[in-house]
Amino acid sequence: MRIHLTSVFVDDQRAALDFYTNVLGFQPHHDIPLGDDAWWLTVVSPDEPDGAQLLLEPAGHPAVKPYRDALIADGIPLAQFHVHDVRAEYERLSQQGVAFTQPPTDLGEVTMAVFDDTCGNLIQIVDAS
Repeated sequence: MRIHLTSVFVDDQRAALDFYTNVLGFQPHHDIPLGDDAWWLTVVSPDEPDGAQLLLEPAGHPAVKPYRDALIADGIPLAQFHVHDVRAEYERLSQQGVAFTQPPTDLGEVTMAVFDDTCGNLIQIVDAS
């Protein structure tokens, strides 16, 4: 068994696509119109173009807002991405205007940081020592 697809709820799919591709560096994979200003919109890592896809899913369902609000209020990231060097990514993303809610923190086995994805979520980046 392996992960094929996971999703993050986003406020605006097109803005999310811009952020996840032009800022974070993911590549578009699927962009299929579903009507009513919604798309089956996925991105993949350029390091694993045939790997797991991230669905940029519309946040319109009534359960999404209280769920995300509770996570953000508690500082809990919705998703976690692996990077080779958290400190280098922190510097790169900060220079692009990304707002971090937690700077790089060394936890022994991993270093992690948390940022706002501008689409309604906190995202954690980690690297393994």
